[in-house]
Amino acid sequence: MERALVEELLSLGLSRAEAAVYVAVLTLGSPTVSQASTAAGITRTNGYEIVERLMHRGLLSAATEPARDGAKRGRPGAVVRANGPEVLRARWEMEGRIIDDLIPRLSAIAHSQSLTPRVRLLEGAAGIRTALFETLAWVGPLRGIFSMQDLFDVPGAAQMEHYVAGRRERGLWLNVVRSRERDFEQVWPSDDDDLRRTRYAPEGMVFTMTTIIGPNSVCVISSRNENFAMVIDSAEYAATQSALWDVLWQSAQDDRGAAL
Repeated sequence: MERALVEELLSLGLSRAEAAVYVAVLTLGSPTVSQASTAAGITRTNGYEIVERLMHRGLLSAATEPARDGAKRGRPGAVVRANGPEVLRARWEMEGRIIDDLIPRLSAIAHSQSLTPRVRLLEGAAGIRTALFETLAWVGPLRGIFSMQDLFDVPGAAQMEHYVAGRRERGLWLNVVRSRERDFEQVWPSDDDDLRRTRYAPEGMVFTMTTIIGPNSVCVISSRNENFAMVIDSAEYAATQSALWDVLWQSAQDDRGAAL
């Protein structure tokens, strides 16, 4: 257990038990609640309550995985997984809390668990914000397909401005394709200061979902109608989506309307 990290997380508003469970799940990767509780040094009964609170805050998510050796064939096991530590920044950055010294250390633990492909479903506006801000921890340049009207609906214009500011702070470039049919004029054009290159898809190609592609993960964000985000951690899937995105990028027009 990273006891020093647990102590430092107390300053961010987590209780000692909540911090211990979060670090335990981050360290173990995909534990059951019982396993996480044992690692955190609390009872299983308290563990379920704490896990529920951390899921409500967007720090943990529930998942299932195939039964392990010795378990009944075909019966999946319920586990919990830690959402990216970048969620901490999204939650407390607006309050002026500085956690830059914690993020690399937490990310180092998370990276050790990132080699196994997994799919995470994050529901509601809070889940969408969690998934979006997690991409700030990815290695750039990011490849994007944006539905601007839907992004300004959920997570909303203010959150999107914070996201742009976060990319600037981290030097994270975004190359993005958008559809004019669901866009806003003069909003987020190509801009070196904002580390962004914008192109438009061919006429009639309409996106109602947003996709952000990193080197090892893909984030998909729905419209308010379905109201969810999905993060797929898989280097092979990310490479496939990157190749498809490259084809779309080559067929797009720059944001001044000129063919490329």
